[in-house]
This record gives sequence, C-alpha cells and structure tokens, in this order.
Amino acid sequence: MLKVAVVILNYNGKHFLEKFLGGVVLYSKGKDYQVIVADNASTDDSIKFLSSHYPEVRTIILDKNYGFAGGYNKALEQIDSEYFVLLNSDVEVTENWINPIIQLMDNHANIAACQPKILAYNNKSQFEHAGAAGGYLDKYGYPFCRGRLFNKCEYDKGQYNAPKEIFWASGAALFIRKEDFFNAGGFDDTFFAHMEEIDLCWRLKGRGKSILCVPESKVYHVGGGTLNSESPRKTYLNFRNNLLMLYKNLPEEDLDKIISTRLMLDFIAALQFLIKFKFQNIKSIWKAHREFFSTKKDYNEKRKENLNYTTIKHPIGMLQTSIVYLFFVKSRRKYSQIEHLIN
Repeated sequence: MLKVAVVILNYNGKHFLEKFLGGVVLYSKGKDYQVIVADNASTDDSIKFLSSHYPEVRTIILDKNYGFAGGYNKALEQIDSEYFVLLNSDVEVTENWINPIIQLMDNHANIAACQPKILAYNNKSQFEHAGAAGGYLDKYGYPFCRGRLFNKCEYDKGQYNAPKEIFWASGAALFIRKEDFFNAGGFDDTFFAHMEEIDLCWRLKGRGKSILCVPESKVYHVGGGTLNSESPRKTYLNFRNNLLMLYKNLPEEDLDKIISTRLMLDFIAALQFLIKFKFQNIKSIWKAHREFFSTKKDYNEKRKENLNYTTIKHPIGMLQTSIVYLFFVKSRRKYSQIEHLIN
C-alpha cells in the first residue's frame, strides 16, 4: 500500500504535462509516494508523451471521458494508497508541498481533506480563483474563498497564512484520505465537472469530519484549463450542479426556502447575462433548471442516504447570509470583511 498517490486526471492536456509534470515528479518524492496520471481517453499525444518521457509515472487509461467526477472515481478505485492527492494538470507545485499536509493529517485522524494555498500561475502574488486559501459556502449555495469573493482575487500578503478550518477544499489540489473518500461515496458522477469537490466536502463535514487549508504548502494554478469562465457549458454545469448539491445536502427544514431563493437569484443572474448579450449563457441557465427538475426525482435516494449519515446539519464554514448581498450591495470585497459572519 502506498502512503501518498499524487493523481493527475488528464484530458488532452499534453501541453500542461510537458510544462508541469517534471516539477510534480521532482517535488513529490518520498517513501511510498507515487505520481500517477489517469487519462480520460485523450485524443492528443498525451499517452505517447508519458511513455517516452516519464516511464516511471504510472498511467491509468480510461475507456472514455468520464469528466472530473467520474474519471477520478474510476481511477481511484484502481489505486491502493492511504492518501490521495488529486492534482490538476495545470498546477505548478513547489518544494515540500506535500509533507506539511500529510504530517498534519497523520497527527489528526479527524481531518479528512486539506488543500494548500493556491496562487495564480500567471500572477504569483495573487490568489487563484479555484481555491485561494480555502473554500466556503454561503446560505444559498454560492461558493467563495479566503482570498477570493466572486471574481475578485486578493493579493497574497501573508494575511491568510494560518492553517484554518474551511468548508471545502479545492479539486485543483485536493488531499484526501482514501478511507474517507470512499466512505462518503466519492464524487457524484452526475456532476461530470464543477462543484463535485464541494458536494463531497459537504458530505464529509456533515459526517463530522474536518477540512483544512494548510498555507505552508503552496502551489500555482493556471485555471480555466478545461472550460473558460465565459463558457456556456461551464455556466450550465455550475448552475445545475449547484442546485443538485443543495437538494442532496440541505436539511429538510431549510430545503424549500433555500431552493426557491436560489432559483430567484439564478433569474437575476440570467438578467445580468442578458445585459451583456450572452444569450447562450441564458440558455444554459434555463437548461440547468430544466435538468435539475427532471433529475431531482432520481436524487431522492441519494438525498435520503446522505441525510441518514449526516450528524451535523450546519457544519463549520458556512456563511449564514447571502454573499451576493454582501458583495454587490454592501461592497464587501475581501474575505476579512465577512469572516465574522461565518459559523
């Protein structure tokens, strides 16, 4: 059994493997550590590149593109390791990025998952959108980060260098115990991509597990490597998956009110796209809502099973009001300005 498996899920990402894999191999050495690339049926030369340049890297070849959620589920079933480190192919790691987190988790059995501090590869003094210094969730399901509210990313001045309990750890660089990953059911395959790590972390937190950001570990993320932020496909996945996540995890007494409010907020978001003449994004929101309602009945069993294991209805790391209101109405642009409102 391995101690740590660093698993990179790849789909047509040869250019990122060429750029970043060497650093991952160099800085991921340790007793019983292994770097593994799981390939989601790439059509570029990724596999050929790996076999010729990195024969020491284990390769798992999947038969089709299962997305982030399904791809990792399929790959991790084939890996025997105490810890998984799920790493995006567009991440530059740094020296000693693994050991501070593994040492912490070794010493605290209740910590199920962690993330490093995630900075922007193209501006290394600034936090990166997908994780920053740890993820949180507001009352209506909007994710934000210590260091990033909506698209406003703060500069890293050491203000968030303390390890801290968070609500969700970024899938760009997710450290998680194998036992906890599978006990919580892994990623939800239906999500395909986007928000699956938040959904998984919510399930873990509901079971009484802790999730931390450990800024002593640091990585740099390019971001937007699969779908850019303006992609209608990304809009569809984000809106649909967010509703499915809320439906699966919210306690019964909160469900109807929060879902109704969220649908109204989505309508306001659609109006914003209308102002910008982004008609395909409006169509994506409509499609996301339609699919949510058609899929909801199939989620009843998932919801029931999840809530049967849930012991904490309102886990640490949730903002007890609306981040939309705080950001757009109250002009709160930094995490430090809203931190006191998080439970």
